[in-house]
Amino acid sequence: MKVNHKRPRRLPQVRIHIEDGRFHILGLGGWYSYWRDPYYLLLTVPWPGFLALIMGGYVIANALAAFLFLLGGEGTIINAEPGSFSDAFFFSVQTSASIGYGVMSPGNAYAHVLVTLEAVIALMGIAVLTGLAYARFSRPTAQVLFSKKAVVADFKGTPTLMFRAANERRNQIVEAQMRLYLTLDEFSDGKMMRRFYELELLRDRNPSFFLTWTALHPINSHSPLYGLATKDLFRASAALLVSVSGIDQTVAQAIHTRHTYYAADILWNHQLKDIIHEVESSQDPDSDASVRYIDFSDFHTVEEVVEGEVVAEKAIEDEIEDVIVE
Repeated sequence: MKVNHKRPRRLPQVRIHIEDGRFHILGLGGWYSYWRDPYYLLLTVPWPGFLALIMGGYVIANALAAFLFLLGGEGTIINAEPGSFSDAFFFSVQTSASIGYGVMSPGNAYAHVLVTLEAVIALMGIAVLTGLAYARFSRPTAQVLFSKKAVVADFKGTPTLMFRAANERRNQIVEAQMRLYLTLDEFSDGKMMRRFYELELLRDRNPSFFLTWTALHPINSHSPLYGLATKDLFRASAALLVSVSGIDQTVAQAIHTRHTYYAADILWNHQLKDIIHEVESSQDPDSDASVRYIDFSDFHTVEEVVEGEVVAEKAIEDEIEDVIVE
């Protein structure tokens, strides 16, 4: 029986930096971390880097082809100066791009073989480059803005975790879904484990998300946050992971986005400032008609809840229902 002595590839170390309850995984999502996976590297590298890699690869490939043409000696390329690297290089460029000016041409069987191989490789390269460019352009992205802080305040008599999101594109994300998870460190039998708990939202679906969406999680006896204080969240390196997904109506493709709230981002006994306002209609002063508008300048603003003060339930419910402004 043949024994496979091939050593498994050793995975690189992952460094996690924790500061003020915030996790920083070095290299997470960075394009440079995909150097072992060329496809993902070319998809994630910034556009200047992508163009530089393509141009650099193109120049190197044609320089290599020019060197092979020069190995054929004099007469390999008709009308080219003997030993001229520049003539061989630009002849390779004309061949790979199918330009065919007709000034220079292959002069022997060796040159014809090289031209044939270069034409096939160039066709494959153009196909791959076209696919990569299309994949980068067509990749759907979500432009969702999350409030910088999450707050905890009484809502309908129950301490409730609140934060809000807004669709920055102002188009419709249909069948939008939101998931909220609590992750924290727990110790069991002397071993530290990172636990994930799903937090139930009062409404985790939105048939048409195009303005704002206020997420509410009641902290009752069934909530993993029940009984925890700010110091407990810091001690456990707690974090709230928000995931929003849906279908972008414009491109009819699934999109998703995420956001993380750390312990320092959760403010207790605070509330989100109301961003929905109502004014009387100026078109008919004698009627009871009114106009609502959303002031996004206060989107990230929070206010401290004075003892005995009740959170404006009507304003929050308006935001939950994603008011249509006309």
